[in-house]
Amino acid sequence: MSIDTELRSRRRSAGPVRGKSATELIEHLPFKTDGGLATKARVGLIVLASDNTIEHEFRLAFAGQKGVGLFESRIYNSTTITPETLAAMGPLITEAARLLLPGTDLDVIGYGCTSASMVLGEKKVAEEVRKAKPKAKVTNPITAAFAAFDAFKAKRIAVLTPYRADVNAIVQKYIETKGYEVPVFGSFNEENDTTVANITLDSLKRGIGKITKGRDVDMVFVSCTGLRLVEAVTDIETAVGLPVTSSNHALAWHCLRLAGVKQKRPELGRLYTK
Repeated sequence: MSIDTELRSRRRSAGPVRGKSATELIEHLPFKTDGGLATKARVGLIVLASDNTIEHEFRLAFAGQKGVGLFESRIYNSTTITPETLAAMGPLITEAARLLLPGTDLDVIGYGCTSASMVLGEKKVAEEVRKAKPKAKVTNPITAAFAAFDAFKAKRIAVLTPYRADVNAIVQKYIETKGYEVPVFGSFNEENDTTVANITLDSLKRGIGKITKGRDVDMVFVSCTGLRLVEAVTDIETAVGLPVTSSNHALAWHCLRLAGVKQKRPELGRLYTK
């Protein structure tokens, strides 16, 4: 007798378990549906595999936004930020977008990498996303930053990044090519994404204070989704007397506005009153 046959024989001889009755199965119960969690808007977010920060900051920005669903997928990237590793994400964007609620349309999709959006180009990012989600509005941190600058009619931008020199050169040139001035550019010169995520809010405050002190600028932009800002933005704006935004801060705001969500939240900084 095989082991399987012997086990089946033992089960039959054991008989029913005492003290337990047979389960009554009731199938095809009636139900109704509503719009689920996303009755107002579905927002998708493509997150870098190495990103420690963006999801936390988006949840802060989306808190209290009843009827707005936030859905995330991850895209592979190197933890070392170089022009080459940023460009390597291009062919992977479509599949990351495809993982956002397969078979369901989204209102807006944000691609969560600032420097890659400049290396690849905003148009290219949008094209790759729409291969999977053709009906979605598409944004990214630098597109969102430009929308934020325009909301304040800001032209002279103080920029702070964590990037190394060759990536910084791309960032500055890209911003200036779009018609903005960059009178001052500060950097922590750190190429490892995990280390960037651990840069303290106090370091960020000091860095912004240093690049804005005594300088004629209209606004501050902190470039990189790995850097934290949202929890400290109102304090920093009070200290420097200027509107301040970052990759995550601007992208979350832009996603909401593109989705038609206009709720003002001054506790998240001046941008969220626009």
